[in-house]
Amino acid sequence: MKRNNTMLNTKQSVLIVDDEPTNLRVLNQVLNQTYRLIFAKSGQEALRLVEKDRPDLILLDVMMPEMSGHQVCETLKSSSLYKAIPIIFVTALNDTEDEAKGLNLGAVDYISKPISPAVVKARVKTHLSLVDAEELRRTRLQVIQRLGRASEYKDNETGMHVMRMSHYSRVIAVAHGFSDAEAENLFNAAPMHDIGKIGIPDSIMLKPGKLTDDEFAQMKKHPEIGAEILGEADSDLIALAKVVSMTHHEKWDGTGYPKQLKGEDIPIEGRIVAIADVFDALTSVRPYKDAWSIEKTMDFMHSQKGQHFDPVLIDLFTQELDQILQIKDRWKD
Repeated sequence: MKRNNTMLNTKQSVLIVDDEPTNLRVLNQVLNQTYRLIFAKSGQEALRLVEKDRPDLILLDVMMPEMSGHQVCETLKSSSLYKAIPIIFVTALNDTEDEAKGLNLGAVDYISKPISPAVVKARVKTHLSLVDAEELRRTRLQVIQRLGRASEYKDNETGMHVMRMSHYSRVIAVAHGFSDAEAENLFNAAPMHDIGKIGIPDSIMLKPGKLTDDEFAQMKKHPEIGAEILGEADSDLIALAKVVSMTHHEKWDGTGYPKQLKGEDIPIEGRIVAIADVFDALTSVRPYKDAWSIEKTMDFMHSQKGQHFDPVLIDLFTQELDQILQIKDRWKD
């Protein structure tokens, strides 16, 4: 059966840069069965090929005339388009300072000449596996963000609401002592808080006036619908999004929904998103209301301290209000 071009180009690509043809031939013999190889005999040619045919990884000689490997690396790492491409230096230099210089410029590894085929294969495989893992993380994150935006089509809220409240959530999380990675996870999970609204009838979601008791009872099902949509997953991010969906309408005093959780029985992430969500809703224009002033909103938030909201988190939110307002101004509707 004839193979199409898409099938032919599924191999990961490696750009090999060396001014010595013998070295290019040796690396070709080691890697050509596994990867699609691109060859350059100078730093300038390497930069042109990166623009033309962005490789997944670069094997880069250090000592080349006119433009050294260090200069090539520095140029690529200064570009937002190419700085993520992993670079492995392949060099006869064995000086520790030289190796440190390359790593400080952004290279991910160093291979000494004369090369060991087994070492080259192992290092290339390892770093391309990391590229795959990062691409998977990026793709998963994009799916989650787009799924979060899907709920906006069932609501009167805007995409900027989701953006603002996600940033607010991260600010509160950091103030509470979350690590940068934990706060980033919450930032990425927060847009999913209202995904369950996809399952609420349009007659309720798009109603411009006040909901009846029966309609509000229907609306209150959206956290559990969101949890169903997200389901059971081995992704920490999706699991966190499920927690946020289920708990962002719970209240500190136990009068929230859907489970009437109380106090610290409410996961901290749900308590944080509750504050971020309500603050943005109150200070934003909606078809059924004008935007509240910051003063009126903060008075209300403080009046709900220990009732709707975790009192410690409200204090932290107030402490970070200047940063919150900068975010609000940056991500206007």
